[in-house]
Amino acid sequence: MGVERLRDRPRLFSRRAELAAPPAGERPGFAHVASDQVYLDSACQSLRPQPVIDALTDYLLNYGACGGRVRYPWGRRVDDEVARTRALVLDTFGLSARRYSCAFTLNTTSALNLLVGQLPARRYARIITTHTEHNAVFLSTMTAARRAGIPRVVLERAADGRIETSGTDLTDALVVVSAMDNVTGVLTSAMPDLIADVHRAGGAVILDAAQAAPHALSHLRGLGADALCFSAHKMSGPSLGVVVATHEMLTSLELSVVGGGQVAAVTEDAFELLPEPHTRLEAGLQPWGEIIAFGAALGWRSGFRSAAGESLTVHEARLAARLREEIAALPHLRLLSPVGSPLVTVRPERVDGHRLATFLAHAGIMVRSGYFCAHHWLQEREAHPPLVRFSVGAHNTDADIVHTVAVMGRLMRGL
Repeated sequence: MGVERLRDRPRLFSRRAELAAPPAGERPGFAHVASDQVYLDSACQSLRPQPVIDALTDYLLNYGACGGRVRYPWGRRVDDEVARTRALVLDTFGLSARRYSCAFTLNTTSALNLLVGQLPARRYARIITTHTEHNAVFLSTMTAARRAGIPRVVLERAADGRIETSGTDLTDALVVVSAMDNVTGVLTSAMPDLIADVHRAGGAVILDAAQAAPHALSHLRGLGADALCFSAHKMSGPSLGVVVATHEMLTSLELSVVGGGQVAAVTEDAFELLPEPHTRLEAGLQPWGEIIAFGAALGWRSGFRSAAGESLTVHEARLAARLREEIAALPHLRLLSPVGSPLVTVRPERVDGHRLATFLAHAGIMVRSGYFCAHHWLQEREAHPPLVRFSVGAHNTDADIVHTVAVMGRLMRGL
């Protein structure tokens, strides 16, 4: 059957009327998520549980004021709650406040650009990254190397995610790489060895942890990179970027983005920066409510239990494994994600990836299609057509997987 004829089969796109509504409590924290909608795009943005919504609403309704050097009660409460979130972030990653600070930005892309783009131009001899990076890394390292007038070295990765540094000069190198890629979900292996090798050569390591933070936290804890950049909105929190960086790296920045919230004093021709390292990345008014709600997200994630009593890690891993196994059995698909990946990315045959995603959307199944901001790797190097990515989250259930596989089965066998 051709792709065009799929439109003649509305039964393929019916909502999952054949499935009973999920029993009460099947989606802990997500009673507000409609039972006939299957959201499988958590690698882009996870859904927010009720405690996160409540924390943000509480701020907006009851003490929605500025933080930072104010003297009235609402502002002091904001400062206390924001400080609590910063401490929770450091604790989550097993890092000490004596060496690291936590700062907030718009998103991971903003975080990486603010760090890489403001590092001392003469501090590093070269910038090193890999071919499989998200555009947030690939483009920020490209522009930073051009501005600094230093070489940019793009390395290969082995099938297990190891970065192939053999023969590469790491002397005074700035290495900027992902801890887990956002296409196949492969974790960067041997990260402690990489960090140690770079540090011994006088360099520094910045990790894009946007996927690893929600899905492979145990691999990041106490790792010792110079900076981690990730997104609160991939970790059940509001739209927000997070930077955890050493005091040394933050205070070394040659700032090109400067404003209130960073300065202790200003004269006609000069200014004095505040001593707190995190302020180097926080010019102007901050999203106080979102920062506070991210603290609630971290607390909620650490105590999560599914309807079956699973931890968040176990719950998501089991659902992803089930989805991968059943998707792999369908015809006309090439599976790109290996066993154990939290993401299930496929290259469909006989149908364009964007059209397949549209067909799924008609059945209430929301997935991502395209190149997932990895254009150089997927489009230029591998010459893939648009791909389709399924990514599970805390809100997903076995019923979501059953419905998705049933609809996918009917679609792919009908081609």
